[in-house]
Amino acid sequence: MRPDAQQRRAFLAAAYGPLGQRVSLDGESAGVWPTWATPGTRWAIVTAWNPGGKRQSNRANETAQAALRQQVARWAPLPGVNGDGPWREPSVVLRGLSVREAAALGRAAGQLAVVYGVGRRAALVWLERDQVRLERVWTQLEATGA
Repeated sequence: MRPDAQQRRAFLAAAYGPLGQRVSLDGESAGVWPTWATPGTRWAIVTAWNPGGKRQSNRANETAQAALRQQVARWAPLPGVNGDGPWREPSVVLRGLSVREAAALGRAAGQLAVVYGVGRRAALVWLERDQVRLERVWTQLEATGA
């Protein structure tokens, strides 16, 4: 499924990652790396909440997120948060996986996209049917640290 323009803007404007070290995708690099995104480190941010960008019940979301956490245990996931306000969703930050592995996890969770990066470079990986489309961006440490 291809995201509409409003969904794309929301994904690009959101902050991602662990509280205190969240990054945004809509600005030039601030030159500061979160500890989980050091130079050369491959990382991804994935959630199982609200598949397809459609709201689910908290119970359904929590069940799906628990299943995702079990799937990704081998990557020693860090707990994260995607977005803010009504679209604030728990996520996991994973290090050391390939973009294909990240895309497979996102697809299995029914997501429109995952965030994938190496160091401070990142891409929104749009999960379109049988292919992926990377939209490259820079990460920027959130000023509020929230």
